[in-house]
Amino acid sequence: MDTSAVILAGGEGKRMNSKRPKVLAEVMFKPMIKWVIDAVREAGINDICVVTGSKHEFVEAYLDTLPFEVERVFQSERLGTGHAVMQATDFLERHRGGDVVILNGDAPFIDADTIKEVLAVSGKNSCTVVSAEIEDPTGYGRIIHENSMLQAIVEEKEATDEIRKIKEVNSGVYRFEVDALLDALKTLKKSAKTGEYYLTDTIFAIKQTGKTVLAYKAKNADSVLGANDCIQLAQLNDIARKRILHKHMKNGVNIPCTDGVMIGTDVEIGCNTVILPSSVICGNTKIGSFCLIGPSAFITDCSISDNMSVGNSCLKSQSL
Repeated sequence: MDTSAVILAGGEGKRMNSKRPKVLAEVMFKPMIKWVIDAVREAGINDICVVTGSKHEFVEAYLDTLPFEVERVFQSERLGTGHAVMQATDFLERHRGGDVVILNGDAPFIDADTIKEVLAVSGKNSCTVVSAEIEDPTGYGRIIHENSMLQAIVEEKEATDEIRKIKEVNSGVYRFEVDALLDALKTLKKSAKTGEYYLTDTIFAIKQTGKTVLAYKAKNADSVLGANDCIQLAQLNDIARKRILHKHMKNGVNIPCTDGVMIGTDVEIGCNTVILPSSVICGNTKIGSFCLIGPSAFITDCSISDNMSVGNSCLKSQSL
């Protein structure tokens, strides 16, 4: 089965107060959109289309630096998620008969395992929506069930007070049969309240044709998390930082005090190496075993052999 991906990356992110688009805001030294692209590729999907919008030239310039091809289309007007996907119609037409996964470029914690699970459980469903149950669902579309079946997704702006109490929310990740999606996109109409085309309205359109839609609740509720301002961005960084540190510690890296220790996603560290407080290690850095790093070391894009010690220093693009 041919499976492709469309990543929505057109949001302006006004509350970030940044000169760059939101999807380029970094979580542990890596742009949020790269987290999403990496998850998609790790899930075995290499045919990717990114829908750009606000400050699109920055996103396109970043995509040009990647060592693989990523198609891109431009959404000149921000008229909602449905409208964004419409801009990828030519890309979708080339993938008729297959599946497409649609994701948000500013939700970095979607992972390859979740994408694989969604593809595995989809079966004969024309659409699978990834949902998650979170404590504070404010701002998210709510998942509406009827007799244990997905009935609809109601956007926050369109929801009643009763619907807003629902804690199961839309993650913004979908798997569609491409043919069903293309047909549903043709039926979308602007919201009377916001003037936007909602991708969530395709659920109703698909169900109207007698086809089935499934909601798959993600095992990792963090997969829905994004950042609308720098405070939320800091929260994402804190979650990612702890995850990365725990991964290295499980692999035998000794981090006796995690205060100020930050390790990038692509860093490799051998067992029995000790990382001391206030050390920052990022880029494509590889550190051997039985090393002592820190305190207060900054290391990026370096290769460090076994049994080396690096104290309070700044190393960039070096081999030791």
